[in-house]
Amino acid sequence: MKLENAKGVKDLPPEEKIIKNEVIEKIKRIFELYGFLPLETTILERYETLAAKFGAGESSDALKEVFKLKDQGERNLALRFDLTVPMSRYIAMNPNIKMPFKRYEVGPVFRDGPIKLGRTREFWQMDIDTSGCASMLADAEILAMVDAVFKELDLDIVVKVNNRKLLNGILEQIGIKEKKEVIISIDKLDKIGKEGISAEIKTKGYNQKQIDQIFQFIKQDMTIQELKKLISNREGLEGIQELEDLFSYLKEMGITTVLFDISLARGLAYYTSTVFEAFIKKGTIKSSLAGGGRYDDMVGNYIGEDKKIPATGISFGLIPIIETIKEKRGKITKKSPSKVYIIPINKINASLKIIQELRNNNINSDMDIMQRSISKNLDYANSLGIPYVIFVGEDEVKQNKYKLRDMISGKEEELTISQLIKRLE
Repeated sequence: MKLENAKGVKDLPPEEKIIKNEVIEKIKRIFELYGFLPLETTILERYETLAAKFGAGESSDALKEVFKLKDQGERNLALRFDLTVPMSRYIAMNPNIKMPFKRYEVGPVFRDGPIKLGRTREFWQMDIDTSGCASMLADAEILAMVDAVFKELDLDIVVKVNNRKLLNGILEQIGIKEKKEVIISIDKLDKIGKEGISAEIKTKGYNQKQIDQIFQFIKQDMTIQELKKLISNREGLEGIQELEDLFSYLKEMGITTVLFDISLARGLAYYTSTVFEAFIKKGTIKSSLAGGGRYDDMVGNYIGEDKKIPATGISFGLIPIIETIKEKRGKITKKSPSKVYIIPINKINASLKIIQELRNNNINSDMDIMQRSISKNLDYANSLGIPYVIFVGEDEVKQNKYKLRDMISGKEEELTISQLIKRLE
């Protein structure tokens, strides 16, 4: 039998898993800096939970990409396609949660969609969401946090922002009734271009004049101030006001990475107001590194009883973020979390004592347990990208000074255990 991965999924070797862990820890630190609480929801969901009109939406691309299965009781189940719908279910099942509920979650999601660089069928997301707050303050805080995350990761990004109410207002003004379906088509502008979008919208029964009007509004250089003069209906003007409030708060916080883009739509049907996506400014990764928006109806619809719980959030795509970091760093040399590798030269017991001293001082350490030659051990440490090695031989033990070699420069020092600890901390 030929062993191979399922299509669209991949194993992460240690060198990539190290980067992933590093990214997760950095992002989690920023999440908690902003007061978000950790949450873990289930990977397996009831299919009807994901398929609900207030969840993925019957015409949503996400629902078409859901992995479906049945259990032994013939119940319809599915793998979650994002972390937002499970969070909404969780809030609905726990009505005594104090609001605002600011949560973050890290975990795998699954979509049976097309495969390209930066996009696979199993991928990890890191989400933050604020539930229970209708003010644009919540959206502004999330976008400020996005700015902080990518600064921490040393990635130069731009965050594009739009508003679904504004898009609805534009479509209403043009005479488009099936707004959600047309918005899903608009979201594909970068993928299929104007011609592709025009063809899709025509199949929904709209004429060329209406299509031309749509493109007049969603020009790349369209500004909020220009739209303010063109929009006349209540919903569209409400969307403009929300955008003005949002950018006012961002200005107060000194956030300059967020830009208005009228063509940004987001493919999911549950968005009700602001939508946003983060992209790297330069690089081969074209997928968004993070995306989200406001979904004021979803959580309340799960609860029922006409209860409304406003919510807003964003999801970070770990795979495109990691691919971007790898592209920026070039060749990956670090394949081990260890900072130092101990090479015993017929001194196993002394080496065990030293490595425990290092580990007791929170220094990631490894040592030869195969009793190989010095040259083979040096090759091994070098292949894993471990930056330092310590030689433990008879002379070193007698003098209580151990040779520390920098594997990059080749420089060597003789240090006591306490000096080694200080040097490696």
